[in-house]
Amino acid sequence: MTKYGLVGIGAAAGFAAAVLLFPAAHGANSAFRQLDLFSDAFEKVRTDYVRPVDDGELVSSAIEGMVSSLDPHSSYMDAKAFADMQIQTRGEFGGLGLEVTMEDGLIKVITPVDDTPAAKAGIKTGDFIAAIDSTPIQGMSLDDAIGKMRGAPGTKVTLTVLRTGAKKPFDVAMTRAIIQVDTDKFRREGDVGYIRLPGFNEGTEAGLSHAIRELRKQIGPGIKGYVLDLRNNPGGLLDQAVAVSSDFIASGEIVSTRGRHPDDTSRYDAKGHDLTDGKPVVVLINGGTASASEIVAGALQDHKRATIVGMTSFGKGSVQTIIPLGEGGGALRLTTARYYTPSGHSIQATGIIPDIAVAQGDEDSTPKIDHISEAELPGHLAIENPNKARTAPVIRPPAGKKIEDFQLSYAIDLLRGKTTVSQLTKGPSAN
Repeated sequence: MTKYGLVGIGAAAGFAAAVLLFPAAHGANSAFRQLDLFSDAFEKVRTDYVRPVDDGELVSSAIEGMVSSLDPHSSYMDAKAFADMQIQTRGEFGGLGLEVTMEDGLIKVITPVDDTPAAKAGIKTGDFIAAIDSTPIQGMSLDDAIGKMRGAPGTKVTLTVLRTGAKKPFDVAMTRAIIQVDTDKFRREGDVGYIRLPGFNEGTEAGLSHAIRELRKQIGPGIKGYVLDLRNNPGGLLDQAVAVSSDFIASGEIVSTRGRHPDDTSRYDAKGHDLTDGKPVVVLINGGTASASEIVAGALQDHKRATIVGMTSFGKGSVQTIIPLGEGGGALRLTTARYYTPSGHSIQATGIIPDIAVAQGDEDSTPKIDHISEAELPGHLAIENPNKARTAPVIRPPAGKKIEDFQLSYAIDLLRGKTTVSQLTKGPSAN
């Protein structure tokens, strides 16, 4: 009796396990059937295409197509592109100095990096690159196009550019250079310290702390505060964004990330002390402020540690993880999570809304260029909090008066107490 009883229990348990596993097995079988379809297509291309094609080229293109169709920031990097990416995060590489994305089969400029061949040649946010050295972009992957723009310093390259407002495409010739993504630029503006961060690479926080120390020495105890300029900062390393925020915030959450599964949640807290000793901070942002720079702006805004001035940021609220693929197989740049500001707000496709909206002055003449955003990119991740967007009166330069950098001028006046937030919000709205 005992023997049969155990057998019966085992059979029942086995049947239950089979039932529980059936959906997973069914899903796996479905995936295998799809892979069989891919294998058939792969073999047909190998044997019947008009010219011989390299197997590795076909597989790379297939992976790129699969990944890039997910969202604008996921992509496949072959071994060379992966090596180039690792060099770039260290802050130096050969090329033109452009942060770009793919849109409608063309390369779209998110922002040119300061003091690079692209910036000096007049390439602007929102420009489309239609060809590189007369080779059309259409049909290229994003990484292929980036690879063609990079190259040995001193070599020349010509981009064919489409620009809103221009009647026809035009060529821009440039000479490639070593692109050194500066960790910081700083200077004294009287009794105010000005610090610009053009990106977030491995040396960014070290550069920022150096800038703060030097400005404190130069200005002395009478320093009114700091302007942190994150305009046209395309982002970079998450750990550097956390470290930079920690230089202004002594404790508390900086950012959290949430992935597909409940256990794919991470929280990053401030891990230092306020290097500025609580001095007022104004952060400058615009439509080119993206990713890691939005993490910093969002953290300082939520902690009420800084006043955010400028125009709404880009709105890239997703986290990309670099996943190496076997030996010599390159890597995936895969969107694996969204990030959230300390208040729990996702800025995906909405951006950081400034506390004081201040226009630089040229937005009206080139509206499509200056309002490029994550929300305009095809296939972007959905907006989680569509009803949380808020608007603010837009402060513009005085009519007929030319000011070289109105947003910076405004930030400095704010720190000196010449203009208050309450005075601004009582003024007329200009949109």
